[in-house]
Amino acid sequence: MILPTQRAVVLAAIAAPVALAMGVAVPGGWMAAICWIAAVLALVAVDAALARPIAGGVTLAAPAMVPVGADIYLKARLDDGGKARFALDVGPPLEPNGSRWRAGRRGLARIGGIWARRAGPLGFAWRQRRFASDAEVRVVPDLRPVREQGMRQYLASAQFGQRMRIESGEGQEFQSLTEYQPGMQRRAIDWKASARHLDLLAREYRTERDNPIVLAIDAGRTMCDPVDGVPRVDRAVSAALLAAFVALKAGDRARLFAFDDRPRVDSGGLSGARSFARLHRDAAAIDYGRGEANYTLALTELDRRLDRRSLVILFTEFGDPTAAELLIAAGQRLLRRHRLLFVLFHDTELERFVDTRPERAEDVTRAGVAHMLLRERRIVIERIRRLGIDVLEADPQAMPLALVEAYLRARERS
Repeated sequence: MILPTQRAVVLAAIAAPVALAMGVAVPGGWMAAICWIAAVLALVAVDAALARPIAGGVTLAAPAMVPVGADIYLKARLDDGGKARFALDVGPPLEPNGSRWRAGRRGLARIGGIWARRAGPLGFAWRQRRFASDAEVRVVPDLRPVREQGMRQYLASAQFGQRMRIESGEGQEFQSLTEYQPGMQRRAIDWKASARHLDLLAREYRTERDNPIVLAIDAGRTMCDPVDGVPRVDRAVSAALLAAFVALKAGDRARLFAFDDRPRVDSGGLSGARSFARLHRDAAAIDYGRGEANYTLALTELDRRLDRRSLVILFTEFGDPTAAELLIAAGQRLLRRHRLLFVLFHDTELERFVDTRPERAEDVTRAGVAHMLLRERRIVIERIRRLGIDVLEADPQAMPLALVEAYLRARERS
């Protein structure tokens, strides 16, 4: 494709006032403007003929994955080694930021096309060509805080506690007999062995490995609302990745499952620390849903896909009593085969309305409505707990480590 440059367009535009002036001064003088435009078009045609054609292909240098908030460069070059200017058709979540691109949120950015443009030697014409592209850039959660917190938690648990020790724990697999020590549970005493050895002996059990853990994330409309300035679903993904990191390090199997009105992402059961990169990539595909979460469909499908009793950790939020009833009904069905842990973020905005001292009549009304909503929320949470479903509710900033602690406690009791 041949296009005029800015210089050619400006020279052609000059013909209009010149034609007007000459038409007023000299009858028939406007013909000079037509000749002027014709000369500019001729220069464009000559310059395009002299310009070097854009042949061959184009190579795009783009990272496969970038963390949220990072700035990246997308560089294209012609395979023939020639110089050219490039323009890219980049979709969200990448946004232009000067000469770079900013990854504003999680998601999958697709680069739909690449335009290459080369100017002629006279500067009057562009030779332009479009290249199709199927390049993708995954914008994934920032792993630096996840890895730092995960390693601190793992090392602390492994070196200074018994929660993640393979040698002993509170599991159900017998390991050995040991001398009874003060502080041990009395039910651990093996009376028959103690009678044979004339000494008080207790049973030690091995904490089981390869326990399946499912991190189910509700990506519906309610979870996309912000809490402390960050969407709940983003906070849920970060907490889920930290829990998965610790679980894989502990020898358990981790699975990432996300849904809104239907199941969207399912990583399958993964084991081994190297599998964390797969979970990291799959987390980028969790989009921000616009519809309500379909708990019945999603949790029924999840139950069908699981072939072992698992610990299902569900990140969710119920915005009204109807959604809460649907969540409870779906959770009851899933509870028949699996252990459930519901993860909820404290609604800091409502709590702030209640705690703030009112100064106007509107503040009193707002505080009363917030108090009523928090009361309904506590009632629903209490109903869920009475069904035998564990509930973890914590502040957004404290949730990742609180979830890891809850997972470790559940692992000890498994």
